[in-house]
Amino acid sequence: MTLDRFYLIVNSAKWIERLLPVGLPLVQLRVKDLDADRTQDEIHKSLTLCRQAGATLVVNDHWHAAIRCGADWVHLGQEDLDTADIPALRKARIRFGISTHTPAELDRALALEPDYIALGPVYEARGKAVDYPTLGLDGIRLWRQRLSCPLVAIGGLTLETAPAAFAAGADSVCVITDVLAAADPQARLAAWLAARQTWTRV
Repeated sequence: MTLDRFYLIVNSAKWIERLLPVGLPLVQLRVKDLDADRTQDEIHKSLTLCRQAGATLVVNDHWHAAIRCGADWVHLGQEDLDTADIPALRKARIRFGISTHTPAELDRALALEPDYIALGPVYEARGKAVDYPTLGLDGIRLWRQRLSCPLVAIGGLTLETAPAAFAAGADSVCVITDVLAAADPQARLAAWLAARQTWTRV
């Protein structure tokens, strides 16, 4: 199983609708602070949009709603692992990735045999507060030695620093701010999609 080399996180279906025409291949919907009905509506709309465009949607956190909506992917943070029903996800044939920030968290995640592992923050995160030290390129190299599944690098990455993360062993690089906070998000996304074809792993 492979992931696209570029992975974007957004907080609404509106972003997905706006960026899919650029060729967005892989996107995570991270919805916070909405009630259950509105959250499920966002997931359903985003899933419909992505399937129509041939893109992959990953639902952050809300695994119950992901099952109800027939999603294909879920992303779980460490806190989500306390309550997530992994057998239920597998029964629904939903693939899942897990966030990791420390070697102990990596141990916990690997025991669940996820479809990918996310490592972060690589650099100081700009789009989300993270109470963990940065891991840098050495962290990517260390994680890579232990993984047989895809590795997603996240945290403070930009178009300019992404090639080094990929060369260090990441299979995909995940961003928020570098695209969504750009003066022209569509143009920045197009630049990412063009550049990712040139990245090579050592």
